Amino acid sequence: MSFIFGGGGGGGGQTQSGSSVVTQREAPGVEARKLSLYDQAAKLASTPVSLPAVQVAPLSGLEKAGIAQAGQTGVGAGTVSQGISALQTAQTAPNISSFLNPYQSYVTDEITRQAGMATNRLGAQAVASGAFGGGRQGIAEAEIERARLANIGQAQAQGFQTALGAAQTQRQQQLAAGATLGSLGQQQQAMSLADIQAQMQAGGVQRGIGQAGLEAQRQTALQRQYEPYQRIEFLKGIMTNLPTTQSTLTATTAPGANPVGQALGAGLGAYSAYNLMQPR
Repeated sequence: MSFIFGGGGGGGGQTQSGSSVVTQREAPGVEARKLSLYDQAAKLASTPVSLPAVQVAPLSGLEKAGIAQAGQTGVGAGTVSQGISALQTAQTAPNISSFLNPYQSYVTDEITRQAGMATNRLGAQAVASGAFGGGRQGIAEAEIERARLANIGQAQAQGFQTALGAAQTQRQQQLAAGATLGSLGQQQQAMSLADIQAQMQAGGVQRGIGQAGLEAQRQTALQRQYEPYQRIEFLKGIMTNLPTTQSTLTATTAPGANPVGQALGAGLGAYSAYNLMQPR
């Protein structure tokens, strides 16, 4: 009696195919450190960063002084006004009488007195010579009068020329003074502007130094705020450059067996064993 069944456990029936899952992971120590770093970064990122405010340095003392001085308009205006007044006065016709010699009348009176004395002497001589009231006396007296008037006219002309020269000198002085005062007024204005510019420049340097100080404070505060992030980034760089050691885990699922076939195979196996044990 022969059997064509194979050994027990190989019973017929349909089988199911197996499957496997492969998982690659970092070495336990490295993986734990990376997870710890991630937890620290997540906690740090969840905390808001207090950014320092941007500050602007105020005007310096010199700048304030320069601005205040710039607001004082009309620097040198008083001097310029005096110059204009002097020029206007110089343009008007001079009052010659104010420059006449106040003793001119005494000169005229003296000429008249001298002419009177000459006339009296002439009359006395005519009486002495018996020619009083004659034609010669009249001519001589007329000559004395002419000389008197000529001397008075000459004295007055000289006085007028002197007064006119004094008036012209004064006019030239007024013109020169007006021009000088106008120039001085412009120089005052220019000097004031130069002072303002110097103050603004020096004040700008002061404010720039103050602004640099404020910016340095802000940069320092920013660096302190972001210092923890830099440490996290430093650790990340170290871990990224570490040699990678991976472990592989394989989970395999065996093919499934048919329960009926298993049972039939087990029975046939037992029957074959029984036959082999029977005597021949």
